[in-house]
Amino acid sequence: MHRTPRPRLRGPAAALAAAALLGGVLYPGATAQATPRTDGRLTDLVNPFIGTQNEGNTYPGASVPFGMVQFSPDTGHNTGYDYGENHIRGFSAVHLSGVGCGLGGDLPTLPTTGDVTETDYAKYAAEFSHDDEKASPGSYKVGLKTGIGAELTATQRTGVQRYTFPATDKANVLLNAGQSLHKTLSSEVEILDSRTVRTAITGSGFCQDTKPYTVYTVTHFDRPFTTSGTWNGATVTEGSRKSSATDARNGAWLRFDTSKDRTVEATTALSYVDAKGAALNLRAEGGRSFDRVERAAQRSWEDRLEGVKAQGGSDELRRTFYSSLYRSFLAPNVGSDVDGRYTGWDQKKHRANNFTYYQNWSLWDTYRTQAQLLSLLAPRESRDMAISVLRIDAESGWLPKWGYGTVETNIMTGDPVTPFLTNAYQQGLLKGYEEQAYRALRKNADGVPAAGSAPVGREANVEYLKDGFAPYIKDRQHAKPGDSDYDHGASATLEYALSDGMLAEMARDLGHDADAARYDARAQNYRKIFDPSTGFFRARDASGAFTGPADPAESEGFHEGTSWQYQWMVPQDIPGMVDLIGGKDAANQRLDSFFAYDKLLADPAKTAREVWVNGPYAYYNADKYNPQNEPDLIAPYTYLSTGQPWKTTDVVHAALTLFTNGPTGMTGNDDLGTMSAWMVLSSIGVFPVQPGTDTWGLSTPAFERVDIKLDRRYYPRGSLTVSAPGASDTDRYIQSARLDGAQQSRTYLTTDDIRSARSLSFTVGSEPSAWGTAPEDAPPALG
Repeated sequence: MHRTPRPRLRGPAAALAAAALLGGVLYPGATAQATPRTDGRLTDLVNPFIGTQNEGNTYPGASVPFGMVQFSPDTGHNTGYDYGENHIRGFSAVHLSGVGCGLGGDLPTLPTTGDVTETDYAKYAAEFSHDDEKASPGSYKVGLKTGIGAELTATQRTGVQRYTFPATDKANVLLNAGQSLHKTLSSEVEILDSRTVRTAITGSGFCQDTKPYTVYTVTHFDRPFTTSGTWNGATVTEGSRKSSATDARNGAWLRFDTSKDRTVEATTALSYVDAKGAALNLRAEGGRSFDRVERAAQRSWEDRLEGVKAQGGSDELRRTFYSSLYRSFLAPNVGSDVDGRYTGWDQKKHRANNFTYYQNWSLWDTYRTQAQLLSLLAPRESRDMAISVLRIDAESGWLPKWGYGTVETNIMTGDPVTPFLTNAYQQGLLKGYEEQAYRALRKNADGVPAAGSAPVGREANVEYLKDGFAPYIKDRQHAKPGDSDYDHGASATLEYALSDGMLAEMARDLGHDADAARYDARAQNYRKIFDPSTGFFRARDASGAFTGPADPAESEGFHEGTSWQYQWMVPQDIPGMVDLIGGKDAANQRLDSFFAYDKLLADPAKTAREVWVNGPYAYYNADKYNPQNEPDLIAPYTYLSTGQPWKTTDVVHAALTLFTNGPTGMTGNDDLGTMSAWMVLSSIGVFPVQPGTDTWGLSTPAFERVDIKLDRRYYPRGSLTVSAPGASDTDRYIQSARLDGAQQSRTYLTTDDIRSARSLSFTVGSEPSAWGTAPEDAPPALG
């Protein structure tokens, strides 16, 4: 999901030009190549600064896989950290990787020296240089211009900080409860004793106002402070132990004497349940030294990354690949405390028995790539994630669309929860929950949430079920916070129809034949917005008339895109869509134009950067491929269905050049790992071309060999090796393929193929071949 941020001033660009090779991370401007450490750790290939500039909106701070805590610096960017800025306002405990709007940033903590006189973190922010900054999975370190060194690491539910001060009797740690990246509605701080501070922070907002949520924290220091106080608004009060505020600055400051012992360590535990939950999380995961926690965090990341061993490829490719793999494991996030309690979307306390409850659901983004990657590499966690989504339905009455913490934000369009859950079903992650999931999905697909409830669900479902399309209604007053499907009627129709196709497959598998037939028919509703006079999809108004400019590059009613970009988003029936626009020859001509294919062949990297990409939020008025946004993620794989599969490889490998080893190395917002997962899967050569099913399209891997470790509970063989000996920029075309030694002429695999096979091998060459070009080789339409 990509949202246009509010205009703001940028920090000096000189910092970027001065950046150089630091601690194994290669920044733009560096002339040397970063060299992996001799111990061969995969974590040394990860650059957490990728995407921290030009609206990738990633964060460089410390976390563990799927951790509740993401301990990272905030520099003034609306989503946290921007590499072009040179002041840190604080190290806050909550971030989401790659979101497009301000969210999280709770409890920014900053070490200072001297008297505490300023309470606005934009004014007391500390200057820093990238020359004194280093990040790796589970660890972040920076030297502030104030002479203070700051180090961060994390456990699943705590953030651990270590500050090294100058010799002074006025070393302070500021805990800011009243300012964050979103709208802080209210905050409370309480100094419990000479080592411990507790807060409760209630916030709202993500792109638009939402229902409020509350996060509780408790911070425990490794030694007592000499004095302390609070602030409320601009008033600083020494000796005060409590402070509360509504929509105002509020916080606590703790002072230490570092004349002899210059280091101060502290652990901050989070809970979305209550203060007791934060205390339990601290007791369970706190009490360890910074160094010990840091080593454990790094081990947890090494274990994750070792699930995929890539051989061959350039150093740049390996670094961007493992950095993308790293970001793919940052979300969703643990939402339950160590005792299993969590706050449900009904705002009541519940307990997760025999599973971990997860939260933060960027479903419009992740259902296309990241959900499938996690089903392969983290199926146990993926199972719990799917169960968590079902708990949202059971407790609040409706499935989520875009959920943050304990609330629905209603951001983005359509019905993304359906392909998310049908994917979990198709990958075998919902055993024992099949009928519960189906009931929830059927209710979601056939109805609309009540007017007084928070979610919008399929907001335009009444019209869609009656007429076969969601109408595009300009300037319609929104009934609920968030995005409205009526604002994007054309793309909402395509999203609904896609979800209907995926749900039909699940219904058929479970024996609900009448439902399957009904959803199959609705999956064809994409035809209802096809305008024969233009040969493209087009929005229709409430009367049924086509509306908006006839030029598909200027079309209206498509969320973050144009008709050109959405024309390929019919994965449930690519053959039918191809027939609509005149058959395979016409489709290939249109695809070639869409990808600027002739230019791509001449100079793929230049075409990717100068023809396809026109800015991180340039979604509209375009007739070309947009690789940096979700509607086009599957588009390169359309060639698998038009008899020219080699062109899929050409386009995919050109798009891979957009991922580079530097702060600007992301193609737009990462959206909780969505774009990163696209990079990982496309580099491996196995991609979910029909999200929500068990179909995986094939293209030439970017590596000569990738060994994937699989969980035997879900994949009995325990591993899959994808190989393409000799694969390179020139030798990139598949000549033949074999699955466990047997000829594989199809351009796709099923999940059962992956479960039963140990190896997928490609023979590659310098020219396209006839492999995969027969009609029966293409991924089949559903139904």
